[in-house]
Amino acid sequence: MELVWRIERREIVEEIYQMADGRLSLRPQFYNTRGWPDGEPELYTPILLDCFDHGGIFLGAFAREHLVAASVVDARPVGDYPNLRQLAFLHVSHDWRGKKLAVLLYQWCMDAAVRLGAAGFYISSTPTRRTVEFYLRKGAKTVALPDKTLVSLEPEDIHLIHWF
Repeated sequence: MELVWRIERREIVEEIYQMADGRLSLRPQFYNTRGWPDGEPELYTPILLDCFDHGGIFLGAFAREHLVAASVVDARPVGDYPNLRQLAFLHVSHDWRGKKLAVLLYQWCMDAAVRLGAAGFYISSTPTRRTVEFYLRKGAKTVALPDKTLVSLEPEDIHLIHWF
């Protein structure tokens, strides 16, 4: 599990999305992400381990011995949306972005979710333009009523549903 935190998260962000009056709006916000936010590995490692213990699907892409991309589908139904499964994790290392790894992992996660009986994904997306627009291009839509548990965990995220 500790390998996921070695994914190189470097990114320059110039715009982020926010939900306003039930609609997505883009606003300028600059920051230079050099790694994982402080405390994120400590917060999310137990969540990912719990997901694994409950049958979660973990997929990764390696370049030799280095994990360069990873994704996780939680096998458990999402609380307020029991016919959905959460796409709990999808990250690609900086130098591997633009090589279709996210597209491939996303498709494999969709296939896994279908095998689990899911009608779609629930996605709690970091609000960066690049990330939100990736999910929108894949077919996800904003959700009017976010899952209470997931929105309490990440209130600034953009909460999306992708019906298959």
